[in-house]
Amino acid sequence: MNKPRVWPFLLTLTFFSAPAQAWVPALDEPAARMVIDGVYGRRDAVATYLTVDLNVKAGQFVAGKEAVRVFDGGEGCLTDWLMAPLDFTRGSRPATVTVSGQADQLAYQAAEARDRFRNLSAAEALGPELATARLSAGQLRVDINVRGLPSERARGAYQVRLKGTDGKLIAPRRASYVNDFKEEAGSWSGTLVYYFEPLGAGLKATDRTELLLRTEADTACAYSVPLDLGSFL
Repeated sequence: MNKPRVWPFLLTLTFFSAPAQAWVPALDEPAARMVIDGVYGRRDAVATYLTVDLNVKAGQFVAGKEAVRVFDGGEGCLTDWLMAPLDFTRGSRPATVTVSGQADQLAYQAAEARDRFRNLSAAEALGPELATARLSAGQLRVDINVRGLPSERARGAYQVRLKGTDGKLIAPRRASYVNDFKEEAGSWSGTLVYYFEPLGAGLKATDRTELLLRTEADTACAYSVPLDLGSFL
């Protein structure tokens, strides 16, 4: 389970039949069927995650000029990043941010069943055996692939928050890592994982929000990455 998007986990107690694109905090049968049918090729696949590409090419973020904003520390923080994205003396750099929930993890389960020449029904997918292997209802998973950490330990120095509709900063319920951390040319890269409960803090399943982050660097720089929860299931 190692990639810039990811993995088996679930999200919040608001029940509705998923529209074409809207984050599903708790899977119901129509949403589960849409995901499974997409994996099995019975319909077009539905987006089950959002990835923001923060790699820099020709002085701009691949995801677009509005992909990152300065939250703290002044515009020089962003200018330094764009002018020297691989200069890690100023701190590590996020390469991608990926947001996902229960639907994405169901897509993995469906792909695994398909590859084993099995059929997975929506009823089976919502049963306790598979449901307990996904995220808890109400949780949103955020994966941040980073490059240029000075040490493996420094990955714990990242600070990450979601911004609520009232401006309140939402801390993650827990944090983890993917087992992809490696050292190369004197610096470390890998994927940080954070679990949030945004609905409990007032965000809705179709809201736009911001992911705020500070790297391990001892600077005032903090960044905002806009996220659209309505762009994936």
